This record gives sequence, structure tokens and C-alpha cells, in this order.
Amino acid sequence: MDLQQEVQKIFRDIFDDDNLKIQRETTMTDIEDWDSLAQMELVVAMEKHFKIRFRVNEIAEMRNVGEMMDAIASRMKG
Repeated sequence: MDLQQEVQKIFRDIFDDDNLKIQRETTMTDIEDWDSLAQMELVVAMEKHFKIRFRVNEIAEMRNVGEMMDAIASRMKG
């Protein structure tokens, strides 16, 4: 399973929508229930799933799914 597929599965779990499709360009405005609480749930779920820790400034700078995936990939390398 590639990174985007794994991230998509987490998004589907958090938003309880098995048909949800994400792209690198997907933002909070594209998903109706993606608010600040959902953002924190996503961050925690990503950290647990990928066994990583984001820095606070990384979370604040994430503007779309692609930037989230880039941060995950970066954390997994180092």
C-alpha cells in the first residue's frame, strides 16, 4: 500500500466515509466535516499509524493533503 492509499484510509476512518477520495490538493474546504477538531484527530491518527511525531509548526503549516503526506514522508526518512 502506498502512502496516499494509507492516508486515504485514515481520512475515510476519521470522516466515516468509505467513498471519500483525497488528492494532494484536497484542503479543509473540500471536506465538509474537516474542522479544527477533525484536523487534530487526523494528526493523532497519522502519528499513531506511521509511528511519527509532527512538530507544532509543521501542523500549522499544512495547507492540504499533499503537504501532510510530504511531512509524513519526511518524518519517516529521518
